Amino acid sequence: MRENIMIVVGLMLFSNAINSQASREGTIEIERSRILIESILSAEEQEALTPLDVFNTLAAGNERFVSNDITARDHSMQIRESAASQYPKAIVLSCIDSRVPVEDVFDKGIGDIFVARVAGNFINDDILGSMEFATKVAGAKLILVLGHENCGAIHAAIDGAKLGHITKMLKNIQPAVKISTLSEGPRTSKNRLLVHEVSENNVRLAIEKITKDSSILKTMLQNGEISIKGAVYDMDTGVVNFL
Repeated sequence: MRENIMIVVGLMLFSNAINSQASREGTIEIERSRILIESILSAEEQEALTPLDVFNTLAAGNERFVSNDITARDHSMQIRESAASQYPKAIVLSCIDSRVPVEDVFDKGIGDIFVARVAGNFINDDILGSMEFATKVAGAKLILVLGHENCGAIHAAIDGAKLGHITKMLKNIQPAVKISTLSEGPRTSKNRLLVHEVSENNVRLAIEKITKDSSILKTMLQNGEISIKGAVYDMDTGVVNFL
């Protein structure tokens, strides 16, 4: 009798476990059905966007990133949808810093934005060529130069670091160091106010260089085909502060 009772109890427990698992799977299916699937932008949809539209989508995306209310995406589907063509909204020039995940910072997915990265987010011929391709050829409506607080390249440029190819690279940032004269205190990377000032000035100089060195981008800007913006990413909060 005792053995029969144990068998019955075991079967009841097994049945409850199955029902519980089914319930959990049902919940998972419901949640999956609510996932927002953003479609990849078409040529017509890209053409209809204005530079201001694109700027607003980046600003809104950063707000969602900061509040941890980011868009759920079906990356597998987006990979398939974007395989044949791409019509991104913008190109972002960022530092290589691993703590600045550009697509995440603006809550963007596959096919949404071009991203160019170089330590110190400065402008050179290769970056300009990439920006010309992104806008003139591929139709992006916004160029954003994105610096960030506590940038190692900015620190190194302020301190005059010398090491291999880094020494030559830092020459691209030195102009921003030279014009940063408003901050009080020592002229070293330990001065956070100076680092912040140099970071902002480095972005501003990059924007100036874009239109100075690229007649294509200058003409597109004058015609209202594109907009060129600058911003600095706050490492402590995740907020993008547009200049």
